[in-house]
Amino acid sequence: MDIGLLLIRLVLGLLLVGHGTQKLFGWFGGHGLEGTGGFFEKLGYHPGKLWATVAGMSETGGGLLLALGLFTPLASAMIIGVMFNTVTSVHAKNGLWVTNGGFEYSLVVGAVAAMIAFGGPGAVALDNVLDITTAGPGWGISAVALGLGVGVATEAYRHASKRATFRSRDVRATA
Repeated sequence: MDIGLLLIRLVLGLLLVGHGTQKLFGWFGGHGLEGTGGFFEKLGYHPGKLWATVAGMSETGGGLLLALGLFTPLASAMIIGVMFNTVTSVHAKNGLWVTNGGFEYSLVVGAVAAMIAFGGPGAVALDNVLDITTAGPGWGISAVALGLGVGVATEAYRHASKRATFRSRDVRATA
């Protein structure tokens, strides 16, 4: 079981590190902060480059912590928050299935992160080496609540930012 958890943590964590560094540095075929920031602006995240940095750091940092099994509930919360926002800002309108651009992948990633927050990182983890207890219902609930809370707050900010942007465009158009 512990080797299985290690494999899940490594695969998911390192893929998220790669995904985050696509945003931050343009690695692995990504668009870097300029390109990702422009995309985030179109989604309503203003300023786009700042929010691309936040998303990229959350994916990179959360993925690295998850892979290492270090501060596992925090890693899970970071991942859950980003996945919530990918669902609400990009994929929900396309339905469930990833073949249609849907939120299937983001849901699976968030669910696996939540499962690890509840169950803990397993024996082969830095949390255990450092004698940090990070398993159990309290940790799982806290990680999910923090991730969803930050995700909801970010989504609320995005909507407020979009409204403010549209209002300023309307004011300039009538001036």
